[in-house]
This record gives sequence, C-alpha cells and structure tokens, in this order.
Amino acid sequence: MTAELYDNSAKVTGKVDLPDRIFSAPWRPDVVHQALVAQQNNARKPLAHAKGRSEVSGGGKKPWRQKGTGRARHGSIRSPIWKGGGVTHGPNKEKVFAVKINKKMKQAAIFSILSKKIAEGELKIVESLAISEPKTKLVAEMVAPFSKKTNALIIPSDNNKNVFRASANIPKVKSLDAKSLNVYDLLCYKNILLEKGAIETIDKHYHAVQ
Repeated sequence: MTAELYDNSAKVTGKVDLPDRIFSAPWRPDVVHQALVAQQNNARKPLAHAKGRSEVSGGGKKPWRQKGTGRARHGSIRSPIWKGGGVTHGPNKEKVFAVKINKKMKQAAIFSILSKKIAEGELKIVESLAISEPKTKLVAEMVAPFSKKTNALIIPSDNNKNVFRASANIPKVKSLDAKSLNVYDLLCYKNILLEKGAIETIDKHYHAVQ
C-alpha cells in the first residue's frame, strides 16, 4: 500500500510505499485487548502485603499453660485469632500477576493498531524527524503542526538520538524506538509520527510468522 509523506510543516510532499503485512492488517480488537492486558499485568508490581503468623513479632512463648487456667488453650499470640496476630489469606507481595503472551499475538496486535491508525489518519509518515540538538523547544515546534494539543507518539529512525532526549520534558509527547513498539503506547497517544527511515527497521524487526 502507499501513504502520503509529510514534511516537518505537515505538508504532503509525495507518496511512500508501506508493507501490507504491517499497515494493511485487519482490526482485531480481541487480540489487541489480550495484548494490552498482558502488558499491563506484566508491568504490575504488587505492593500490598499483610504479615502472616510467621512474620509478626512475638509469640515465642506459650501464653499460658495448657490446662488448669480455665481459659482456652493457645500456643502463640501470633495466631490469626489474636489481636496483633498474623493475617490469614491476606494480600501477599509475592503474588505473580504476569500473563504469558506469545510473540505472534503481540505482533498481530501491534500491526492491527498501526493499520487502524493510518486508516483513520492518526498516523503520519514524516520524511525526517531529525533535530540539530536535543532541545525540548525543537520537538514541540515539530509536533505542533501535526497535533493541536501537542499530544503525539514519535517513532524516529535508529540514528535520531536527539529526539529521545528532547521529548522527555514534554508531558504529552513520547519518543519510542522502532524496535520497542508496544500496544499501550500505540493506543495511549492519539497522533503517531513515524519517520520514514523507521519503516524498514519495523519491517525487519517484527518478523514473527503470521
């Protein structure tokens, strides 16, 4: 397929050929959803943790003798039925939330989003996203013609290092390496600016059998 090629001022300068397997993939919301859930779960770090009876302090000695006191028998004040004792079945920081997703499915989700974005005009192929020095102002000026609210995901070519540093200070702009495409970032940003030189990198890097 072919798409319009833009310059830095958002003016059409010509056409560019795009790989059909990447930019003409069908929209598959079920696969995209599974890949998104897997990515979010794999990034999750469990924080909530309730101490069990082996973790609370005290309880090294039997509270009172087994018989003859008239009270119920107890072996340790760490017991869950005691105030200050361990918690039974509480949240545990050792819990694993990771979800396994194979490379083929993840790639299909990425291609599906890229195809939908370019079909809806939310993905622009830009001839060059290079800037002379890593300054935030230069990136903001570059994104402005494509996005009124300066909300964009920038995917530069491999040798375009200044963009990564310069875009770090803009709240709604992010630079992403062409080899690190992920479902969350592609969905999070309404506008995507893809440098022409990055197309070949994507085509070579994502080669799982469809």
